[in-house]
Amino acid sequence: MIKHTIEISQEPAHLSVTRRQLVIERNGQCISQIPCEDVGLLIVDNARTTYTHSALIQIAQSDGVLVVCGDNHLPSAMLVPLSQHSQIVWRITSQIEASLPLRKKLWKQIVVEKVLRQASNLPKSYPAYKKLVDLSKRVQSGDVTNIEAQAAKIYWQNWLWQEEFRRDSDGDGLNAFLNYGYAIIRAAVARAIVGAGLSPALGLHHCNRSNHFCLADDLMEPFRPLIDACVRGLVDRGVLEVSSEAKRMLALCLYRTMTTEAGASPVATAIERLCTSLAQVIEGERAQLELPGEFSLEALRSLAIAAGESSHQEDE
Repeated sequence: MIKHTIEISQEPAHLSVTRRQLVIERNGQCISQIPCEDVGLLIVDNARTTYTHSALIQIAQSDGVLVVCGDNHLPSAMLVPLSQHSQIVWRITSQIEASLPLRKKLWKQIVVEKVLRQASNLPKSYPAYKKLVDLSKRVQSGDVTNIEAQAAKIYWQNWLWQEEFRRDSDGDGLNAFLNYGYAIIRAAVARAIVGAGLSPALGLHHCNRSNHFCLADDLMEPFRPLIDACVRGLVDRGVLEVSSEAKRMLALCLYRTMTTEAGASPVATAIERLCTSLAQVIEGERAQLELPGEFSLEALRSLAIAAGESSHQEDE
């Protein structure tokens, strides 16, 4: 079952739990309630929102993730549940013992997929499209020649097609759009990693000692172009600020359909399958990661429009 994403943004709210139902109140009046087990992501972007301790516990015990935004309206913290997977000790042990050659092999698969998805985000008539496809064929184990960075330079130079753009993880404007969308994907990946009985801190490539989500940063890479496409769609629609509407549409990327080995699936399901496949690879049950498949430019550009037609629940 696809879990819901709930956003608290424009107005403050009080969150509590009654009979395992998450109750959202405003001015003492219940405005919505949803079974805690149906909550996948709870995004709070209003500093005056309050919670009961039981609400946080029930969300975590139901495998939900709480994402808290800061004054800049970008996610600044996550509350991720501890795994209740029956094989967590064995799986984390396998994760720790995974050999360096295996980790490098898996990172190569991820980089190749990311570069191909970036290429799919550009018109096939563009020289940059062919350059990215060619670069994807040159990725070596561990990406020792840093094809990922070479591809990123070409990709961002052509992302807005006829307009100049510079990617800046600390920037505002369109960079803020991208940062918010990436944070949503990162939270969903972290949740799926824990659900697969793995530790999000033990990365394949990322290894920052102060980063608790190195593995999430690894596995989210092939999904970044989905956010890029949605942001591009927002720009085409004239949405130029990180508004409530824009954040809702970015969150809805989790519910868009993409192709996988198992057929068409929502992005959230594709993320879960990728994390499960990683656990299977490190335990010797399969050789390759189940990465998201090919998607069309037309489908990507329609993400922002289709998002408004989905059943995402937002606090207005």
